[in-house]
Amino acid sequence: MKRARVLVVDDEPIARENLVHILTKAGHRASAAEDGREALALLAGEPFDLVLTDLRMPGMDGMELLTAIKRRAPETEVIVVTGHAAVETAVAAMRLGAFTYVSKPIHVEEVLAQIAKALEKTAMRRELTRLRQNADPASGLSRLIGGSDSMEALRQSIIQVARLECNVLITGETGTGKELVARTIHDLSPRSKGRFMAVNCGAFSEELISNELFGHEREAFTGAGARRKGLIEAAAGGTLFLDEIGELPLSMQVKLLRVLQERTFLRVGGTEEAPMDARVLSATNKDLKKESDTGAFRQDLFYRLDVITVHVPPLSERREDIPELARHFLAKHAAASGRNVQLSPEVLDKLLLYEYPGNVRELENIVQKALAVSEGDVIEPAHLLADLRDERIRPTRGARRDWPSLEEHEKSYIRDVLEEVEGNKSKAARILGIDRVSLWRKVKRYGLE
Repeated sequence: MKRARVLVVDDEPIARENLVHILTKAGHRASAAEDGREALALLAGEPFDLVLTDLRMPGMDGMELLTAIKRRAPETEVIVVTGHAAVETAVAAMRLGAFTYVSKPIHVEEVLAQIAKALEKTAMRRELTRLRQNADPASGLSRLIGGSDSMEALRQSIIQVARLECNVLITGETGTGKELVARTIHDLSPRSKGRFMAVNCGAFSEELISNELFGHEREAFTGAGARRKGLIEAAAGGTLFLDEIGELPLSMQVKLLRVLQERTFLRVGGTEEAPMDARVLSATNKDLKKESDTGAFRQDLFYRLDVITVHVPPLSERREDIPELARHFLAKHAAASGRNVQLSPEVLDKLLLYEYPGNVRELENIVQKALAVSEGDVIEPAHLLADLRDERIRPTRGARRDWPSLEEHEKSYIRDVLEEVEGNKSKAARILGIDRVSLWRKVKRYGLE
């Protein structure tokens, strides 16, 4: 485990001293503060990697402290500790920027595991900052928006595969940003000085896509007055991106397979093979494994393309990124018209409840349309009605008053996971993101043996 500079904030002396002892024993450098004001004074004097704070404290409570920390030191991760939590309290804390929460009574393994995850996130953020500094400011990396766990995992995958030369299959629903991911991989790769050439495999007939990919020789067909380079040749030294690869006709799949195997290609109407020097990235919203099993997609081509898979999560799995994305799109489109517009809190609440079948692309469209119909400097819920008058909007959580406690919620979740994996605790621990010892303790604690 990486050693870190940790600040413990708790108004109860015994709880504060116990946490400092636990962290020091684990090798961390731990300091303590008895309230939020003392914590902010310490943070002003030296940097901390992480703050572990109680939620309920006299004076400045944990939520106020969290807000202040994120305003003054946004890179400092915060874990909130509470014995009075309900689900909405934890959600509110994480919406304000908390990394996660732990409930009292504190379990040593759980706290240390969450600290390790928070430090991994910090380390990856620093690596991304380094890469951004070395990359072109217009590169896709600077445009990957969102701080959710799934987005952090996506960034990590991109960093890992970008340095390799192998083919990559990018999967994800329509509108998730698969081409942006492909461009980012290219930007961070050793081929970044070369060209990034993209083609939508579902947008052309077989004859046209053959000409697009391979090019043609002079007089290969009527109207071909000169030799023309195809995208494979134009991407030499760079990257070829095959979008919607699942739509490629079977006859073209055979030709593409040969190109990938032999690393050579024939221009349309040509007899001499030319070398291929492009890395191939492809994307699909289909399950190509299932398609290859049924014969709808060539199995041998699937395995050629799927050396490494990078999955882009749907927006519904990273809802905490919606406010940041919405503000980004609003600023982007408002700037074009010279306006300075904000989203009201009520609008953000509505955006958080929508299901987004069209993913990030749909969110951008919703924000752009709301901007178009608004006249003032604040977008209100009325501007969203045309887009959000839909059964896919989930019921507002605020109308409910019988929320279970965090412990009840956790118990139910662990029970569901154990049932799904038929009691296999190793699998359950991996799904839950904790070690087997922590899972065993929770199983005992909740009587789930």
